[in-house]
Amino acid sequence: MPGSKIKTAVIGVGYLGRHHVEQLLQIPEAHLIGVYDVEAGAAAEIQQRYNISAFKTYEEALLAAEAVSVVVPTQQHFQVVSRALESDCHVFVEKPICQTLAEADRLLRLAEHRGRLLQVGHIERLNPAARVLEKYALAPRFIEGHRLSPFSERGADVPVILDLMIHDIDVVLHLVKSPVQEVRANGVNVITDSVDIATARLEFENGAVANLTASRISQKQMRKLRLFQSHLYIGVDFLQQLTEVYRLLESDEDSTGALLTMPFEFNGRRRLITYEKPEVHEDNALHLELGNFIRSVAGLEEPIVDGYSARAALDVAIRIQEAIAHDQSD
Repeated sequence: MPGSKIKTAVIGVGYLGRHHVEQLLQIPEAHLIGVYDVEAGAAAEIQQRYNISAFKTYEEALLAAEAVSVVVPTQQHFQVVSRALESDCHVFVEKPICQTLAEADRLLRLAEHRGRLLQVGHIERLNPAARVLEKYALAPRFIEGHRLSPFSERGADVPVILDLMIHDIDVVLHLVKSPVQEVRANGVNVITDSVDIATARLEFENGAVANLTASRISQKQMRKLRLFQSHLYIGVDFLQQLTEVYRLLESDEDSTGALLTMPFEFNGRRRLITYEKPEVHEDNALHLELGNFIRSVAGLEEPIVDGYSARAALDVAIRIQEAIAHDQSD
């Protein structure tokens, strides 16, 4: 397979699926052969615009493709992804992987049995502001996250934990690298039938703590994560693609990369507080994400967010939902 283009199809070409089409057309290793959407008019529009096939059923797309990008409502993830894997297609599916852990486990077993890649769209891992964190030795002890957004019908078919908070859950699990020991959470249904605003406290086995807030009834957008550990504070703004780093250094340590330095003395010990603003490359995260998927299918890379990582994020999200349900029932 290395050296040949991967025949790819997109299933679901609504708001986000159209972006998948645009990006896959720009990935050299991908050959986008066509799309399917339950709304035939939407698929026909893509067909005409990009001169690719509009399949009449998603099963028809699965027969023609080697890899598929699944961009359908969460409730349909299990049905479409399982059918794709049974058709021996490699699958990229938008987050969350599906609705339940039982469904996730069945998909993981099916992917392993069929020898197919199952990759999930936790896109914030590819956000340029998050990618620069790789250059720092991170062992966060406290994390605070806020992901706020004005209401939109898109994504309102699931609780805000699965719609918004799961982005930060995935990033936090990746950074902390320790099992979640305890979950405490509160949430409120404000304008839909499910939770629209939620806050969760995650306590990890290694002693780290994360406080996460997600809301889809905010007047403004905010996507920020703050990391605290010994001698280090990092602020990540996913929306502005900006990362700021404050470090406490010994007075003789190299601080040439800092934009600002300030002498600091405590108990007779002299050190430096430095401010750094690492360069963030303005890459398209979706392009990077889908490119990683296609190149992983081709055997050229390893998937950045595989099905097991997505399953771990779903597990924590469900525990948060259960904690909120328990709180609401008291």
